[in-house]
Amino acid sequence: MLARLRGFAQHNIIRLVLAFAAGASTALAFAPYNVWAIYPIALAFALSQSQNLTAKQACRYWLSFGFGCFAIGISWVHVSMDLYGGLPLIASLGLMAMLALYLALYPALVGSLLQKLAPHSGKYRNLLLFPALWVLTEWARGWVMTGFPWLWAGYSQTMGPLKELASIIGTLGLSFVIAIIAGSLALLAQKRWHSAAIIIPLTLIAAFIAPIVDPIKTTGKTASVVLVQGNIAQSMKWNPDALWPTMLKYMDLTRPDLEDNIVIWPEAAIPAPESMVGDFLVNANKVANLNNSAIITGIISHQHNHFYNALIVLGNHNKLHQAEGDYQLNGDNDYKKHHLLPIGEFVPFEELLRPIAPFFNLPMSSFARGAYQQPNLTALGYHIAAAICYEIAFPEQLRDNITPQTDFLLTVSNDAWFGHSNGPLQHMEIAQMRAIEFGRPLVRSTNNGVTAVVDAKGNIIKQLPQFEAAVLKAKVPLVSGETWFYRFGQWPVLGLSWLLFIFAGIRYWQQTRRR
Repeated sequence: MLARLRGFAQHNIIRLVLAFAAGASTALAFAPYNVWAIYPIALAFALSQSQNLTAKQACRYWLSFGFGCFAIGISWVHVSMDLYGGLPLIASLGLMAMLALYLALYPALVGSLLQKLAPHSGKYRNLLLFPALWVLTEWARGWVMTGFPWLWAGYSQTMGPLKELASIIGTLGLSFVIAIIAGSLALLAQKRWHSAAIIIPLTLIAAFIAPIVDPIKTTGKTASVVLVQGNIAQSMKWNPDALWPTMLKYMDLTRPDLEDNIVIWPEAAIPAPESMVGDFLVNANKVANLNNSAIITGIISHQHNHFYNALIVLGNHNKLHQAEGDYQLNGDNDYKKHHLLPIGEFVPFEELLRPIAPFFNLPMSSFARGAYQQPNLTALGYHIAAAICYEIAFPEQLRDNITPQTDFLLTVSNDAWFGHSNGPLQHMEIAQMRAIEFGRPLVRSTNNGVTAVVDAKGNIIKQLPQFEAAVLKAKVPLVSGETWFYRFGQWPVLGLSWLLFIFAGIRYWQQTRRR
C-alpha cells in the first residue's frame, strides 16, 4: 500500500515537472528565437496529458504549465529589480517568481474549467471550449490589475505563417486559431486525425487569402524620419548632472540629418520637466524651423500640479515649410501617456510599499494619467498615432486613438531597465504585431534598442544595433485603407468565445440537473 502511494506521488510530481517543461518551452516561440511551431505543440501536449484528470488535478497541472511559461518567458523582469531596484538577487528572483505564479493562475483557470465543463476528450472540448477559455483568460490577463498582456499566444506568429490573419482577427484571434490547432493536434495524438486534416490546411489557406483581401494599399508616398538612439546609461538617466550632457548629445546626433525630416527622440530623452529646460526647447524649436523639420521628443510634462510622461513636437507641425513659430510651454501638439506601468510609473498602495525598499521608490514613479483618447500628433503635416513604451501592448487603446487620417504609428521606449535580456526584443515583437493589425507602418525610437522602422505588414525595414549611440534614417512607406481589425477590433473573437463559454455553462447545468 505504501509503495503504491509513493508511486502515485512520484507519478504526480513527474507529471507536474513535464507540465512545467512544456510551458517553459513556449518561450522559444517568441523573440528572439521565433520558433513559432513550439507553442501549439506545447499546448497540444498539455491538453493530451491533462485530459483524464479531475478538475482539481487539471488546475494544478495547468498552473505548473503556466508557471513554466512565465517564469522562463518573462525572466527578464528581475533585471530591473536586481540592477536598479536596490533589491538583492534572491529578492528580485522571488518577486519575479510571484509575478509568474500570479500569471499562471489564468492557464490554471482554463484547465479547471475545461475539466469541469467538458471532462471527456472530444472535438467539442478541444476545438471549441478550449480555444474560447484560452482567449477569454488571455483577454482578462490584459486588463485585470491594469493588465499584463505579454506573451499572448498570438504573438508567437509575428514571424510565423499566420501573421497576416492578424489584420482581420487581431492577436487574440491568432491565439484562438493557435488553440484550435493545438486541440486538433491533441486529437491527432489519439489517432483521431480527421480534425487536424481539415483544420490545419484550412488555416493555411486562410493565411494565404488574408493578404489578397487586405484593403491596405501602398500609396507610393513616403515620410522621411530620423530616429536617434542616445544609449544613455540607465544609472545616469535621472542624474541632474547628466541632464545637459544628455540633451546636447541628442542635439549633436541630430544636427547632421535635420533638413526636411521628422526627427524622433525616445521616451524621456529629455529627463526633466518641460518648464526646467525652456531655453533648450526654444533653441531646438528654432533649429527645427530653420531646417524645415520637426522634432518629436519624450519629456516630462508638468501641468496643473501633475507630472506626465509625454511627447511634444518642436518645429514644423502642419506642413513642411510653415512660417517660423515660437515654442510654447504646454502646447496642444503633445501626447500624455495613459496606461502607466505599475511600480515604474505609479505605485499602488504607495504609502505601504514605498518605505519597504528602494525598488518601490524609483525616479519618476508618480506620474498622472493622460486622457484615454487623444488627438494624433502632427509633424510636417503627417498625422501620427503615438504610444509610449508599455502602451503598445494594448491593441484596443491604440485602435481608439487611430483615425482615418493617421499616416503611421509611433512608439517610443526606454528598455535600458532590462539590459541584455529578451525583454526589449519581445517588446519590439509586440510593436510589429500592432503594425499588422492596423495596416499602418510603425516607427520605434528607443534609448538603447530596439530602434526600428516597420512596414504595414509587420516587417522590419531598417533597424539599429542595440547598445550603441546611433542614428537611423529611413523612408516610411505610407499606405491607405482600413484593416478589418481596425474596423471591428477584438469584439468578434471575444463575442464568439463568450458564446461558447455560456453554451458550455448551460450544457453543464442541464447535465447536472439530469443526474
